[in-house]
Amino acid sequence: MSRALGLALGFTADRVLGDPARWHPVAGFGRVAAALERTTYADRRGPGVAHVMLLVGGAVAVGIVAERGPRTLVTAAAVWAVLGGRSLEREAEAVADLLAAGRLDEARERLTHLVGRDTTRLDEAEVARAAIESLAENTSDAVVAPLVCGALAGVPGLLGYRAANTLDAMIGHRSPRYERFGWAAARLDDLLNLPGSRLTAALATLLGGDPTAARHAWRRDAGRHPSPNAGPVEAAFAGALGVRLGGTTVYAGRVEQRPVLGDGPPPGQHDISRAIELAGRVGRAAAAVAVLIALPPSRRRRRPS
Repeated sequence: MSRALGLALGFTADRVLGDPARWHPVAGFGRVAAALERTTYADRRGPGVAHVMLLVGGAVAVGIVAERGPRTLVTAAAVWAVLGGRSLEREAEAVADLLAAGRLDEARERLTHLVGRDTTRLDEAEVARAAIESLAENTSDAVVAPLVCGALAGVPGLLGYRAANTLDAMIGHRSPRYERFGWAAARLDDLLNLPGSRLTAALATLLGGDPTAARHAWRRDAGRHPSPNAGPVEAAFAGALGVRLGGTTVYAGRVEQRPVLGDGPPPGQHDISRAIELAGRVGRAAAAVAVLIALPPSRRRRRPS
């Protein structure tokens, strides 16, 4: 019961408060990881594996020790620290508001808080598309997947997941420096996000405006996406919202042609608001599923009289 209650309290704290304004533990972990990289880095997979094992293993060990304390409060604090749903929505809302006010240049700049792509030349539809794709992917990465890990493995699962996900963001991308060193971080993040991404896609399909279109887009388009986890989520969101995602994406001068997801028109500013609402519904449903998973088996079913 303590784990289930802690998940519920932590999710509520994220919805009400958003990310901690100062001394965010994820930012602190990132500084530790960057400092360690100066020692462990080599342009080979082996040192990258060791780097990931040290940092993710250390986070899991911290979680094991922390659970010896008041488990409900520790779990709630860990959930609040690793979730990013409310802050994600606030950033997307800011982009939508700027587009609605006709301030495209400012919307492009604010979009950089959500995405790593080059935003300087995006038109309104491309800004909206990038915001919705980030909402979809990060609803999975920053809300649903950590809730699933927390439900299954408690505080060690929450901290280990966030460590792996942070390392993927830092070194898991393809570049001359990280092609080999970041391989382990990318593969571990793919593995840990697998159940969360499928649950996110399923909930978006059930809770979106067009379940049939969402299911069709998921089945038809997800496999063409370069990410095994972002593909199902973005495709389900595209179908549920009735918009078309994917297309040309520029990262620091590198052009990628992403597959087209969904059959609708290009999204607009109002579709960002619809995507925010869908992300909120998916997050709340995922929290309910996580609490149910965390409940003791005797609490999940009514005992016969």
